[in-house]
Amino acid sequence: MSSDSRARAVLRAARNAPAAASVAWRHVGRDRDHATLIALRALPAAARGRLADRSADRTSAGAALALAAGGRRDEAVSAVRAAAVDASPRTLRRLVSTAVALDATDLADELLRRLPADDSGRARLSALVAARIGDLTRAEREAADAGWRAGRLRRRIAGELQVLAPSDPSAPPADGYEPVAGRVLHLVTNALPEATAGYATRTHGIVLAQRRLGLDAQVVTRLGFPVTKGSLAAARLVELDGVPYHRLLPVGWIPAREDRALARDIEATAALVERLRPAVLHAHSKHTNAQVALAVGRRYGIPVVYEVRGFLEETWRSRGHSAGTDVYRLAREAETYCMRQADVVVTLADVMRDEIVSRGIARTSVEVVPNAVDQRFLEPAPDPAPLRHRLGIPDGQVTVGLVTTLNEYEGVDTLVDAVALLRDKGAPVHLLVVGAGPAAAALHAQVAERGVTDAATFTGRVPFSEVAAYHAAIDLFCVPRADLPVCRLVTPLKPLEAMATGRPVVASDLPPLREIVDPGHTGALAAPGDAVALAGAIEPLLYDSDDRFRMGAAARHWVAEHRTWATAAVRYREIYDRLGDS
Repeated sequence: MSSDSRARAVLRAARNAPAAASVAWRHVGRDRDHATLIALRALPAAARGRLADRSADRTSAGAALALAAGGRRDEAVSAVRAAAVDASPRTLRRLVSTAVALDATDLADELLRRLPADDSGRARLSALVAARIGDLTRAEREAADAGWRAGRLRRRIAGELQVLAPSDPSAPPADGYEPVAGRVLHLVTNALPEATAGYATRTHGIVLAQRRLGLDAQVVTRLGFPVTKGSLAAARLVELDGVPYHRLLPVGWIPAREDRALARDIEATAALVERLRPAVLHAHSKHTNAQVALAVGRRYGIPVVYEVRGFLEETWRSRGHSAGTDVYRLAREAETYCMRQADVVVTLADVMRDEIVSRGIARTSVEVVPNAVDQRFLEPAPDPAPLRHRLGIPDGQVTVGLVTTLNEYEGVDTLVDAVALLRDKGAPVHLLVVGAGPAAAALHAQVAERGVTDAATFTGRVPFSEVAAYHAAIDLFCVPRADLPVCRLVTPLKPLEAMATGRPVVASDLPPLREIVDPGHTGALAAPGDAVALAGAIEPLLYDSDDRFRMGAAARHWVAEHRTWATAAVRYREIYDRLGDS
């Protein structure tokens, strides 16, 4: 980096410092242990690992947080439980807070019941537990009962409830807005290069293809991103492959309350819209992005497209939360409200359109634009041998695996069990898992427990530019998703990238995956959560390279024919043109 570049980065960091400080203050205001855990997770991986190792034999709140930051959540929960034995009320109060930070709400509730009924901190902690499990109405009431001790918590909960209850703006549209023909502004939560998951990849693929088609497509991220994720020296405008990414980075403080931050987001987006003059606002999940687009769109008379990429309340439920809570119910209502208010709803699969229509949205207002791939994935796959050698995968092994964010609902634990079953039979199989996420530590432990450490490689997160090479290193791509509502509704992106590189796919037999995997032609399906069935689907393909090649070639042809961003861009232009004609 040149001296001028370093100087500019220092100036940006100084400008963004108040926003970064406000994020830190928000975490501290939520709870001290939550803030500590966030700070520990920001440490380099090696430092987190060393800290967790030093804490492994200790039983305290601090040790539990260090273990959790190192990805060893089960040990962290055990440390809290052990520290609670014969603990004083003061220690119990701290451990309740720690259990909440670990999302161990059953343990937090158990420890809370051990506090005396007249304990001074009990009401605030009860509100904290209720908020964590999603009972926001009860949490707000109990925080009010706690008085000044829970003032910041009460304000935070009130802000969350306001955001989850969107309402129609009362102001009439402003006069005199003149849009630039063909200019589209996409409103997203996060984006490349700081975020590299499928959400950001889809955004970039869409916008890049739209620009190649002649549309002036640009992107704006949520207020504060990526400073809110630790990128202190972030610039307000970044261009990637010629795509302009606008960042709403205020000079001052970002409000801690979600409703006030949303209001600030609306005003910052409105200022950007007045400068860019887009003809269409295209918001992407979740509902907060749609709320911004709808408010700004009504102010200036701009049509709004809301792209429903997932059902966030189902993702929340998949992490062990209840559908009977306020968070689930209100998030579903907020998403449905935004679908109803948008001029057009776009979603990714037929099964997702059916879900949206079931909420009372007219089918004629819902368009399907499926996940797709960039042209570079369809280029000849690189030779996998050098990468496999660098990863230590032995010659003669058939690699099965996936590229994904390691969430529990991805079902990678079922794939680990399937590989262990195949190894027990002497099959020449090696597991390659590319990606990082909350389930990583448990998967490492499972691999050790099943005795397949030498037959499994975990790479962690890899740069976006290298993803295609890792796909090429996998002989048989697996999508072992669990049978959960979120997995029965939402189709993932990564299998399409694998298919584009000529990989057959073995997937769970779930509705969204049936839309992309043709058994016997491009891959195979297996009962979700069933390691024996998954191993049975994989095993024949381990020994038949010709069949793998045939299926991979068919998969690549199907993606090239039906699932490219260039094809998707044409569909989007048709949708935008209809909005202009209406």
